[in-house]
Amino acid sequence: MQSAAPKPDWNGPPIHVGVIGGSGLYKLEGIEIIDSVLPETPWGLPSSPLSIARTPSGTLVAFLARHGLSHSYSPSGVPALANIAALKHIGVRVILAFSAVGSLREEIAPKDFVIASQIIDRTKGIRRSTYFGEGEEKNVVAHASFGEPFDVHLRPIVEGIARETLASHNSSVRVHSNKTVVCMEGPAFSTRAESLMYRQLGGDIINMSVIPEAKLAREAEMSYVLIATATDYDAWRESSEAVNVAEVIKSLQANAAASQVVTKALVDKVAELVEDDNSKVLTNSDRSMRFSIMTRPENVDEGVQQRIRYILPWYGSQ
Repeated sequence: MQSAAPKPDWNGPPIHVGVIGGSGLYKLEGIEIIDSVLPETPWGLPSSPLSIARTPSGTLVAFLARHGLSHSYSPSGVPALANIAALKHIGVRVILAFSAVGSLREEIAPKDFVIASQIIDRTKGIRRSTYFGEGEEKNVVAHASFGEPFDVHLRPIVEGIARETLASHNSSVRVHSNKTVVCMEGPAFSTRAESLMYRQLGGDIINMSVIPEAKLAREAEMSYVLIATATDYDAWRESSEAVNVAEVIKSLQANAAASQVVTKALVDKVAELVEDDNSKVLTNSDRSMRFSIMTRPENVDEGVQQRIRYILPWYGSQ
């Protein structure tokens, strides 16, 4: 059973798969919770304790609630650096990130799933989006590759599992792929003019969370895939009323139930791929930052090196 108070750290074997739950998805259901940990990272505490769960086949998975267990963090206030660092610290190599999104396309209906392939960043610089060049790491320069923001090998696998699972449980839920997610600042939803602009830019769905999460996961050398669930048509659709909270919450409840089913189907299969030496999963993320950090370790304060080693254990010993 889950302990009343989370431990400061996980002392068991590495947990290779992490799940980040978005709005409406605050815990794992139907999977045995065996522990709860709350690591204090160099960037603070994560937004929720990490629930450690074990599937019936024995696979360990870590779950984190992006907005906190009681949804107490706004999109701009989510401690994303601590969230990603805490997951990396306990051994997570793959992140399955769930997120509620608005639809910018007629064919993407509320309750549909979308496995995004690209991002348009429309955040406003309020959120710190890197482990380098800011804060105590201000004198460490790094340029992570981000042309493909989601793991190109894992993404189609997640899509296939989601399609198969949802088809066997609810044939009315569709899964869309090769779509672009716009990440806006919030917390208010878009105006109609903004929503129309995002469509012209090539956006298919819109959320407030994928940035900086995807960028930080790339810097921490973690494979990251976004599993988006549509809650509404964004404000662009003049035949619909403007987005309202009641409509969103109704879809959130349905999406959360479907996301639980998809999560249980994904965890075992993804964990097997991570542990398979012949699998291409992790090809793009493993040691991807080795040539991206421009500042030589000997020019970096030892205390800062230790902070970086929290997410990149090899740093300073290349």
